[in-house]
Amino acid sequence: MSARGELLTMDCEDVAWFRDQPEAARGSAAALGRRIGLGETRTAELVLAVAELTANITKHAVNGSLLLRVLRNQDVAGVEVVVVDGGPGMADVPAALRDGTSTAGTLGIGLGAVRRLADSFDIHSQLGMGTVQVAGFWPRSSRPSGTGEVVVSGITRAIGGEEVCGDAWVARVDTGEETAPEHRQDTGPRRVTGLVPPDRSATTDTRTPGERLFGASPGSDALPRSGAKHRSVPVRAAVAGPGRGTLVMSCDGLGHGPMAALAAQAAVKAFRTGEPRTPEQAMERVHRALRGTRGAAVAIARIEPDGRVLFCGVGNITSALVTGTTRASLISHPGIVGSQMHQLRTYENRLPARGALIMHSDGLSERWTPADLASVLHHPPALIAAHLLRQAGTRRDDASAVVAKAAG
Repeated sequence: MSARGELLTMDCEDVAWFRDQPEAARGSAAALGRRIGLGETRTAELVLAVAELTANITKHAVNGSLLLRVLRNQDVAGVEVVVVDGGPGMADVPAALRDGTSTAGTLGIGLGAVRRLADSFDIHSQLGMGTVQVAGFWPRSSRPSGTGEVVVSGITRAIGGEEVCGDAWVARVDTGEETAPEHRQDTGPRRVTGLVPPDRSATTDTRTPGERLFGASPGSDALPRSGAKHRSVPVRAAVAGPGRGTLVMSCDGLGHGPMAALAAQAAVKAFRTGEPRTPEQAMERVHRALRGTRGAAVAIARIEPDGRVLFCGVGNITSALVTGTTRASLISHPGIVGSQMHQLRTYENRLPARGALIMHSDGLSERWTPADLASVLHHPPALIAAHLLRQAGTRRDDASAVVAKAAG
């Protein structure tokens, strides 16, 4: 993905999951479209697509569910529909998307029509494993656009019986620009699910990547050895690199239910409204914000335009750099953010080409392998996160996964 363009910033609000509730899903889609201002015609198209997708789930899927959620920036809001099922999968996805192909018992418009109705549509299916679909719907007159180098998205799901989720994910862009103190609260970086353009100014810097990132001299112990692959290097007094960086946080409020959700929401608010540029600085701010709450496990990463990753983790958030054949785990240390947090440590890593940074809560098993993700890594992060949730979700706890994808 080498195209360049404007930064696309998106807030993500998970609204509701639906299982075996086609009428409720259609009704919620209609209400959601009206609430965010999709317009009458566009809302009707959203409802038609949801009806087809839920009919397919009812007729063919195993353990199928549909998520409706809102994506928004400062100018426009849209609806994203995520569909996940556990089987039987499609033998021929292109055939299923052709016009006139509709399975018995559905509304007859077919997945091809769903793809045409949506502003964005992506699908992945494996025989015997199931299917994941992601479709986006925006007002016809104001669909956002943007291209760049890093894409980030995630997904959350509450434990059965709860209406709120104690897990959360969030990301924001650090532009590297100083903000006047009297304006910082109002003009801080926004949460993003989007695309980050590269920093071109860094190409004229003659220093090594390690010197640019840490201000260190050649030969410093803080720098990774030349040619080192997937090696976490501890960093003292880490500083942000030049230009734009993307900060990503995964948070698991202790336990589940409303109190866990309050902790997660406090962490998200602190992360979004702060100006910290490094994971350690952001972690300290989140720690202060979570005092008096249950506390949380938190992992924060900063992705630089050149692919370097700074990482700081406290508690049992699983984090890894993944390709289709490799998985390099990132180091988190014991503790509870907001309560028992020891001295923080930051590690430097590198996001592999055509790879992804993945962080998830303990609502997903750690036993997934690179092979489990190999076939989906070329898809958008929202689909990768939903696929991982289906693949490794345990349903014994709140669950969340966030994916930051390297440029393809």
